[in-house]
Parts: sequence; structure tokens; C-alpha cells
Amino acid sequence: MTSVQVDKQHDGTDGAVGGGEGYQRGLGARQIQMIAIGGAIGTGLFLGAGKAIHKAGPSLILAYAIAGLVIFFIMRALGELLMYRPVSGSFAEYAREFIGPFWGFVTGWTYWLFWVVTGITEVTAAATYMTYWWNIPQWISALVFTVVLYGANLISVKLFGELEFWFSMVKVTAIIGMILICAGILTVGFSDAGDTATVAHLWNQGGFFPNGVGSTLMTLQIVMFAFLAVELVGVTAGESKDPKTVLPKAINTVPWRIAVFYVGALIMILSVVPWTEFQPGVSPFVAAFEKMGLGVGAAIVNFVVLTAALSSCNSGMYSTGRMLRDLALNGQGPKVFTKLTKNGTPLLGLTFSASLMLVGVWINYVAPGKAFEYVVSFATISGMWAWIMILVCQIRYRAKANRGELPESSFKAPGAPFTSWFALFFIGMVIVMMGIDEGARVSLYCAPVWGLILGVSYLVLRSRDPEGAAFAKRS
Repeated sequence: MTSVQVDKQHDGTDGAVGGGEGYQRGLGARQIQMIAIGGAIGTGLFLGAGKAIHKAGPSLILAYAIAGLVIFFIMRALGELLMYRPVSGSFAEYAREFIGPFWGFVTGWTYWLFWVVTGITEVTAAATYMTYWWNIPQWISALVFTVVLYGANLISVKLFGELEFWFSMVKVTAIIGMILICAGILTVGFSDAGDTATVAHLWNQGGFFPNGVGSTLMTLQIVMFAFLAVELVGVTAGESKDPKTVLPKAINTVPWRIAVFYVGALIMILSVVPWTEFQPGVSPFVAAFEKMGLGVGAAIVNFVVLTAALSSCNSGMYSTGRMLRDLALNGQGPKVFTKLTKNGTPLLGLTFSASLMLVGVWINYVAPGKAFEYVVSFATISGMWAWIMILVCQIRYRAKANRGELPESSFKAPGAPFTSWFALFFIGMVIVMMGIDEGARVSLYCAPVWGLILGVSYLVLRSRDPEGAAFAKRS
């Protein structure tokens, strides 16, 4: 990378990299904040938490709190990198710079795959929620949602940001409303659950660890899945109006987001309804309102969680198109994906990704009862790869910055590199737990296969275009 390129990337004037690589800077502070807040409120919390509560009981609250701290370390590591160089390629771009071109190739394609799989997960969840009102086959709902969201993503990034703002507003408002209702039940005692609601439910139903600490550890992959997508703000860097001001503010909201939307919400729900009343595959939010005798409330919450799933899938389609274009721009993907529409939308990359998400329709057709479980574990392992790359890149960047080889970031991660090493250890522990869990182990079988595919693909790329494969070295 030349000194001119570095200077332009840091002041955000380079149209090729720092200036958004041809994208429109249409995402304002209000939209970025809500994308950051709403990005982590989706299927993992609204649907996946049901299975986790069934496994761990009230101790799930502690699992979310500890995992949330790790997520904050990851996000601050990402923030340090973003303020050093805010680029749309984000994780893949940093992997190319600090580890090597092959690792940028692997990270870009793996993150793309993560969002494709996550899109399938979210569409599956949305189709599941639809059965609350209508007894229609899940695959029909999945097909309709996939097509509609694809169409929505053909709009400008500004309108995408506005839609995501209101999607997130619905989710946030609903969770806060649910917390207030539960607080009212605990203090005033209205509804069917008023006579039995008590904070003592957190320890009276077999203790805080009713199934043992081991069972709580086994829920970590579900917990970490719930936090996947918090890193989405990094992908928006190339389309943010003022990334060096907006992104740090968005990242610093992580602690209170987790405290309110995960820890706070679970404390309230499990205080009003004993954890033994929840079942896997059923949204704990919907189940809680039904136990309270608030049927209308349950229907409203079901609509909200449906919105949450569709919002996450919408964000997934946004990310996949951008990641494919970043790979293509760096010579690590088909050049056809570099093309943008007049509105700044990567049409071909988006179309290719959306067509693969139709696999979710097939999964919902052949195995509607197991669809969510099948894809969640693979989404977790592929999503955590991006976190691993963020942490490794931040550790290497900090070492170079300390030696004076690179300019220091204006948004340093507190406690780094020790916090980054701790987060890496925690992610490693989650992967070990996934290997022990028979249901999640399939994702670890798939990971080497995916790695082999990427390795062979990179060798082919390098043989055909040595200069393109070594883009990071020559940049």
C-alpha cells in the first residue's frame, strides 16, 4: 500500500477504499445506531433462547452476561481497527493486511457464507412464527419471505437504512414494553401470573444451576449465536456518512444493549414464569405472555419476533452483496460482482446470495421440525470465524502501532491485547463445547470441508491470476 493510499484511507477521501468503493454514503448516525442496537436482537434471542432455557434454567442469565462481556471486547477490537482504517471490506480487508491474502480470501468467503446460512436461519424462524396464526406449510412462508426481502434489498442504501431503523425500533420497543409489563406483574400482581410471579423463581426451581454447570456451558453456542451480527456495523463503514464519529458511539452501546435486552429481559421473564414452563422450539417471549393469560400480548410478541427475523435476514442480504463485491474488487472473487446499480446496490452479488438462500425453502420442506437446529450450529461456527479474525488482526495491529510502524487508532480497545487474548480463549472454549454437543458437532464436521473447498479454490485462483491472489501483498 502506498503512502498516498494510506493517507487517503485515513481521511476518507479515497473513492476506491476509504470513500466507500463507489458506494453511496447514505447511512446516517440515527440509522447506524439502530442497526447496531437491533442487529443483535433476532432469532437467537427470540427463538433460540427457548432451547437454552430448557437446558440451563436461570443460569442462562449468567451465560449471556459473560458472553456479552466477551462480545464487548470483540467490538472494541473491531472499533480500534475501524478507526485505523474504515473500509467496507472490514474483517476480510484487515485479514489481508495483517495476516495475508489467503486469510483475507478465507475470511471474506466465510463471512459471506455465514450470512447466507443466517439468512436461511432467519427465514426458517419467520416461517415458524407464521404457524402461530395460520396452519400453512413452512416452506411456503420461507419462499415468500425470501423473495420479498430480495426485492426490498434492490432499493438504495438510504432506504435500506430507514427500513432497518424502523425494524429495530419495533424490536427495541417491544422488549422494553415486555420488561415493563413483567415488572408490573412482579410489583402489582396483575394477570394470571400475578399470584405466582416472584424473583425467587430464579433459584427455587432446582437452584440457579438446576442441570449443573456443564449444562450451562453446553448452551454457549446458542448464546454466542444470539450475538452474531453485532459486527455488522463494521460492514457499514463504507456507507456511513461520518464513520469516525458514528461507529465508536454505536460500539459503545454494546454493554447496555446486552444488559437490557438479554440479561434484563431474561431476569424478568424467568421471574414471572418458572423456567420449567418453557420448551425448545417455542419463543420464550410468546410462551411467557400465554402463561400470563395475555393472549393478545402473545400475538403481538409473535408479530414482533417475526419482524426481528425478517430484519436480520434483510441485513444478511445487505452484507452478502457487499462482501462478494469486496472479494471481487480484491481479485478474490468473480469480477462480475464488482458492478453496482445507479443506486449503489451490488445487484449481481445480492442476486447470487439470495438464490442460495432458497436452500432454506428446501430445508423447510424436507425437515420443518429440525430446520432451525440444523443451520444454527453451522451459522455459529462460521460467524465466530469473523470474530477470531477481528481479534487476531487487532493484536497484530496494536503490536505494529506500538512499534511506530502504523498510525495509532483514535479508538483504542481498553485492556488490549489481554482482552483480545481472553476473547480468543473464550471462543475456543465454545468451539470445544460444540464438539462435545452431539447436535452441534455437525458444524465442526462441515468446517474442514469448507476449509478444503476454500483452499483448493485459492490454489486455482493463484494459478490463474497470481497477481490477484497476492493483492494484499502488492497493496
